[in-house]
Amino acid sequence: MHVSDLQSDQLVEFHTPAGEIRVAGERAILIDATAFGVHRKDLIESLGVSSARAVLTRFGFAQGWIMAEALQSRFNWSSVEDRLLAGRRALMIEGMFQVEPASSDPLSKVGATLVASFEAEQHTAHLGRSDSPTCWMICGMLSGYLSRVLDQEIFVLEERCLGKGESSCCLRARTRVEWEDDRAAELSFFEHEPLADLLDASLHHMTEALKRVEQKLRLKRRVLARITDGVDPLGMVARSSAMRTLISLARRVAKVDSTVLITGESGTGKERIARLVHDESARAAAPFIAINCGAITESLLESELFGHARGAFTGAVQHRAGLFEAASGGTLLLDEIGEVSLGIQVKLLRALQEREVRRVGENRSRATNARVIAATNNDLHAEILAGRFRKDLYYRLNVVELHVPALRERREDILPLARILLAEAALRMNRQISGLSAQASAQLLRYDWPGNVRELENAMERAVALANADESELDDLPDEIRHAIPAPNEAGTLRSLADIEKDYILAVLEMNAGNQTRTAQVLEIGTATLYRKLKQYGALRGQ
Repeated sequence: MHVSDLQSDQLVEFHTPAGEIRVAGERAILIDATAFGVHRKDLIESLGVSSARAVLTRFGFAQGWIMAEALQSRFNWSSVEDRLLAGRRALMIEGMFQVEPASSDPLSKVGATLVASFEAEQHTAHLGRSDSPTCWMICGMLSGYLSRVLDQEIFVLEERCLGKGESSCCLRARTRVEWEDDRAAELSFFEHEPLADLLDASLHHMTEALKRVEQKLRLKRRVLARITDGVDPLGMVARSSAMRTLISLARRVAKVDSTVLITGESGTGKERIARLVHDESARAAAPFIAINCGAITESLLESELFGHARGAFTGAVQHRAGLFEAASGGTLLLDEIGEVSLGIQVKLLRALQEREVRRVGENRSRATNARVIAATNNDLHAEILAGRFRKDLYYRLNVVELHVPALRERREDILPLARILLAEAALRMNRQISGLSAQASAQLLRYDWPGNVRELENAMERAVALANADESELDDLPDEIRHAIPAPNEAGTLRSLADIEKDYILAVLEMNAGNQTRTAQVLEIGTATLYRKLKQYGALRGQ
């Protein structure tokens, strides 16, 4: 029989009464590709990338070696060329990959081009795009097969990889000498290290990961050390009643798997609230993926959300999963949902109702298990009246609405936020800045903050960059903040002198960590006067 005539029914046998499957006469089992992808992800997270790659590469090598012996024993091809072609065809029949029709074998100078790889697909689905090649087991299998057929050590490595977001996988086979020293690190994954060495490498990986986590925790503790009152355990500032109510509601809705709509002005921290919902939910260990729908054209947005099939449009040279599939089991944040076109809105509605998506260019649907959170700074009611947003999609998204108040509506949070952002900026710039002066703090309270928390963050970064002393002064703030007049009250009129005085006194007290003696000295008033005013404001501790 010629190799090109080899079909799946000649390669795979099903012995139903005995419950056996045999491939080329060897006992085999069927494993779900997604289950393998989950196991592969667990290996990487438990052992580290290097150890996981070594395990899968060596497993593939052994499988390829055994397949070479089994195929030759069963079909007894006479030429080496037939045996080489048989291995590639057998692996394609098993669903490992698809080879570009015009592609030659990996031993050639051009190499073999894969237009589909189950291993790259699973890596992308469970871990996202990689910075390095991902077809470790496939390279191992081809290496083992070629080494057995040619009776010498042959190593298959990738030049390109679908798992890196490239258009195809390019596999080349060389001997150790031919690969030279520039690929020596990758060849080490084929070496049979003792289990103890692998465990040592895994322990080192986990130790380094723990060190990174501890470093982040130390950084967070240093940032939050200046302020503990009114700071949520996850780092959310919630001194104002509006923010405390919002965080409480976000925590409650996180426990149920409903769709959430987050509204609020630009820069208020809607994505932070979305992450809070994700982190407090049962999906916390799964991916959190955010996409700005307003920054992508309609045609590209459809492909990003739902994926596409190879050949669906110009440039679609490979099958690609969309973000709904990538976020399956986790959370997908659709930011700026109000900017989505009506055409995409129809498809979003179907995806939310049916919990399935259809890739561009395909005629079958795929189940998805992503929790959807939408965010917008638009007035969706006005958009509905204008005919730019579908009412049915609005009701599907707005099962629970979380409205993030503007910064001017929660002035109690301005100074705590400013101190945290100032401390973070100081750490990034490696500057010893202890805080804000009383004058700078008071001015922050006078400003109306049209850009909300994002504008405050930029102001604090500037204050750290320009500070000449260990405190950021009023002159270090941006011009529009330094020259701000007191913000209008809710009625639209200017605030009273008494309100401004109250804000200033409380700001100075805040900057002195509640020390009334020091606060009175800065304000140049007596401690009894300060005590009386604080009592009037209801700001004494314990009240």
